[in-house]
Amino acid sequence: MANGWAGDGAVQDQIAHSIADEVARVRSRMPRGESLSECEECGEPIPEARRKALPGVRLCVACQQERDRDQVAFSPYNRRGSKDSQLR
Repeated sequence: MANGWAGDGAVQDQIAHSIADEVARVRSRMPRGESLSECEECGEPIPEARRKALPGVRLCVACQQERDRDQVAFSPYNRRGSKDSQLR
């Protein structure tokens, strides 16, 4: 575009790409393989119900919550940014 403005649908395209990127990021972090019977962080037993609900689980609930808090604090996505700032 010669005037520097995004074309029609550019905002929607950016949103769709952002969502696809986030879905791919989350899927890549999902546990795989066989679940552990003990948490790999603290060594506490992981309940059988959690192991059945989340195949490949490696952390107890407390350690997973701590890891989730840490990841939110360092998220590379600016969800509060304006649409204009996302297109630059």
